[in-house]
Amino acid sequence: MKCYFAPLEGVTGYVFRNAHRDFFDPADKYFSPFIVPKPNTGKRFGAKEMSDILPEHNRNLYLVPQIMTKHAEDFIHTAKALEELGYREVNLNLGCPSRTVVSKGRGSGFLAKPEELESFLDEIFSALSMKISIKTRIGKDSPREFERLISIYNKYPLEELIIHPRVQKDYYNGTPDIECFQMAWNFSKNPVCYNGDIFCVEDLRKIKSICPKLDRVMMGRGLLANPGLIGEIHGKGQMDPETFHAFHDRLMDDYQAVFYGDKNVLFKMKEFWYYAIWMFEDSEKFGKRIRKMQKLNGYRDVVNELFESRKMREHAGFRLE
Repeated sequence: MKCYFAPLEGVTGYVFRNAHRDFFDPADKYFSPFIVPKPNTGKRFGAKEMSDILPEHNRNLYLVPQIMTKHAEDFIHTAKALEELGYREVNLNLGCPSRTVVSKGRGSGFLAKPEELESFLDEIFSALSMKISIKTRIGKDSPREFERLISIYNKYPLEELIIHPRVQKDYYNGTPDIECFQMAWNFSKNPVCYNGDIFCVEDLRKIKSICPKLDRVMMGRGLLANPGLIGEIHGKGQMDPETFHAFHDRLMDDYQAVFYGDKNVLFKMKEFWYYAIWMFEDSEKFGKRIRKMQKLNGYRDVVNELFESRKMREHAGFRLE
């Protein structure tokens, strides 16, 4: 089973990716937080984006830069710039459900205009020799849209089609539409990757019971909450608290080396704990204490107390709302 790490803006940057790779079973592919092209600025990437995708910041891991735009020329320009940096694969983001993104016709908002999307794909596949994968939702408003969308995707030699079986308006609410995913699995001419609500090994088993030949999955929130989930999928059992604690300390130290001041480092660590706090039993109190921390020394004390006094949940059988 190939396991991919989905991107999350502000959380899964190169600092996090490197720490994850060093402490846990690494992902087969890590995807960068999406890059939005900057036409008419003379700049290929912003400073933050460039730092995140620099090859020297991503050694010994397979990174796929993700691009989000509705303009083919901007995608092509950005993909070629990434190719100059040594990348051989890029990903088109058609999955982001954010209202800000969708209002501009990007991300899953692009799914509402299939004719324009098809023209877009014609242009980029004609201009580029790189591997191109697509991360998509099953429609903007209704799963009925996906039959048309997958007929479009089938016209192109995708590296893979990563499907999150929700529509844009669902955001992350409700349950993924597994019937729609199964239809896509049967109909797609390209390799298919499942994405959506895999928080524990049992969740993957349920998907495999429907699509037994499924050989790749993308996980986001589940891996942020349980960084050792890939190891569990590989049959290595649940990560131990000592490893998780060491991973946390490495992550914090690396953020201190990159960001200036307690405030910036604490902001990054609080983002991490938004997901990871659920690894511990009876953790709500500690979550609140962490959110209130303004100094790193106090923060360290609270986290050390958490590791000393709270047990990790068995098999991480929990859900993030």
